[in-house]
Amino acid sequence: MTDQPSAAKPETPFHDLDHYLAIPRLSGLTLSPDGKRLVTTVATLDPKKTGYRNALWQIDPRGTEPARRLTRSAKGESAAAFTADGRLLFTSARPDPEAADDDSRAALWELPATGGEARVLHSREGGVGGFTVNTSSNAIVVRASVLPGAVDEETDAELRKARKEKKISAILHSGYPVRFWDRDLGPDQDRLFVLEEVQEVPELPGTSDSGSTSKLRLITEGIGAGLLESETVLSPDGSFALVGVSIPGAKAEMRIQIERIDTLSGQREVLLAADDADFYPGPISPAGDRAVVVRESRSTPEQAVSYTLWLLDLNSGERSSLAPDWDRWGNPVGWLPDGRTLVLTADHNGRSPIFLIDVESGAVRQLTGDDAAYTNVLVAPDGQALFALRSSYAFPAEAVRVELASGEITALIGPVERPKLPGRLEEVSTTAADGSTVRAWLVLPKENAGASPAYPLLLWIHGGPLGSWNAWTWRWNPMIMAARGYAVLLPDPALSTGYGQQFVQRGWGRWGAEPFTDLMAITDAVVARPDIDESRTAAMGGSFGGYMANWVAGHTDRFKAVVTHASLWELPGFSRSTDMAMYWRREMSEQMAAENSPHASVSKIVTPMLVIHGDKDYRVPIGEGLRLWYELLASSGLAADERGESPHRFLYFPDENHWILKPQHSLVWYSVVESFLAEHVLGQELKPVKELGLA
Repeated sequence: MTDQPSAAKPETPFHDLDHYLAIPRLSGLTLSPDGKRLVTTVATLDPKKTGYRNALWQIDPRGTEPARRLTRSAKGESAAAFTADGRLLFTSARPDPEAADDDSRAALWELPATGGEARVLHSREGGVGGFTVNTSSNAIVVRASVLPGAVDEETDAELRKARKEKKISAILHSGYPVRFWDRDLGPDQDRLFVLEEVQEVPELPGTSDSGSTSKLRLITEGIGAGLLESETVLSPDGSFALVGVSIPGAKAEMRIQIERIDTLSGQREVLLAADDADFYPGPISPAGDRAVVVRESRSTPEQAVSYTLWLLDLNSGERSSLAPDWDRWGNPVGWLPDGRTLVLTADHNGRSPIFLIDVESGAVRQLTGDDAAYTNVLVAPDGQALFALRSSYAFPAEAVRVELASGEITALIGPVERPKLPGRLEEVSTTAADGSTVRAWLVLPKENAGASPAYPLLLWIHGGPLGSWNAWTWRWNPMIMAARGYAVLLPDPALSTGYGQQFVQRGWGRWGAEPFTDLMAITDAVVARPDIDESRTAAMGGSFGGYMANWVAGHTDRFKAVVTHASLWELPGFSRSTDMAMYWRREMSEQMAAENSPHASVSKIVTPMLVIHGDKDYRVPIGEGLRLWYELLASSGLAADERGESPHRFLYFPDENHWILKPQHSLVWYSVVESFLAEHVLGQELKPVKELGLA
């Protein structure tokens, strides 16, 4: 993080940002139909260190053989999945060696089950957005965007070419929303297609090799913008798909219903729809007769959102509540082959374990009990084990095998080793004024031999607000600050998930009340420890965590510095300018927004603040950061002096979004944060990276 790179190898990768950024990162997991091949995606820095490249790696599910690389290209590969006949499909913008042009648009590729070179399975002018496949059939459903004025693939390509050649980027909207997170919506819209492969006769006489072509058959005619927030679950035999379809309503509202789409005829049938709830399709049973769905209740300013599991009979349409007494928000991921046991994950007391539910009795059993979060859970074909990625603040994502009978966990030999850490984890808790337990992870630097220092403390507040500090993160990584000698507190205050519905409800519509007092209570408990220096503390947060950082700055002067990233500042304006205003409109009454808006307390801010915002952030628009910055300089207790200067700072990224994703921008982010904290918390002068061009 200094101007001059160190020639010596750092003690850990977290002591030097260049080494940290170079740590390979795992994501995604897919299992072959015979259970013998497990494939994951590994992201590594490109040669210029300005981006990441993805490659597919194979892991031995038995845990005996080393991992081996399957793909290699400058464009990278992603979204891997196996077909029933063992082919490995993935999407990539790599050039097709058999194509005349070198247009870098995402296409659908396949690796043969018997090995060999990858080949393009389907390419189109508008690219391939994704696909859905399962290992029970060879049916492939492709998601791709189409211009509404196109009647077929040929006219879609022509319209796209015309817009590109004339450099037209304008979009004419007639509905809401018009953008989503970091992308503008339109003019094209997503559609679902069935991929049909057509065998070709060999062109050369006397040869035995045969090639194939493919075409897309539309199965979502007239769906409009319905696939904006959609999930697609394909039946085991590939004959139908369950799809979450967004339906526009009056006053710019939107609801999500579940439709059954026949993959042969394209016939659509609404299975679940309601005005007071949204529905999301989950896994379909092995027999194809039942599905688990998630019901999201429609929140109000007084009533928190809730997520419940339903069991849907696909033949009769009957539905019933599944495990109604289980007070957790389950994420269903699969069925065991017995057709009566559901596999799912859920946030739970600062972890995210794997659970099993007997769908007949509703009995819930927690399968994993370690201090970790599990994602990408897959069921072995024989039903004896699960495969998953797990992580915690003690290690990044790694592939594991979990025995269903015993819950025994085996770390597989993956393509990436665990990095050496500069810190250690402790679990801490306290009791809030209303008797609620507030818990947190505390990351502490590894002590030097014979030393018992009192560490400076960083309070890191999670986003959401519905979330939990329970899994490794590359964007807000506490180990980087532990390497600089800080203790990092990761609390789960009111509104956090994994502690029951009432824990969410107690902070609902009261953002500046229990969430704030919980944060202060857990901070009080931690600074009372002899190894924490109460006189050197700072608060940080991003998104909702940035909102809380702003609220903290206006309601206490206990911290030496506050860092606020992509933060909500003026709630009445934010709730209408964000990309999905309908959600916030339900939650925020005018009174709630006014009473809980941090901007009303700007005159009370006497703590130096570092404001960070990306211009392409549509979830928390840049206007929030710009207004915060202006009002800090014009109206805070540390307003700008006669020279226009103040101790506040504004780190602006013109081409980043809600998150800072580019590797070198991540380096800048951490560097500026460290230098700002060093100045105000440690009383040290530390210049950020020279690429900022500062004196």
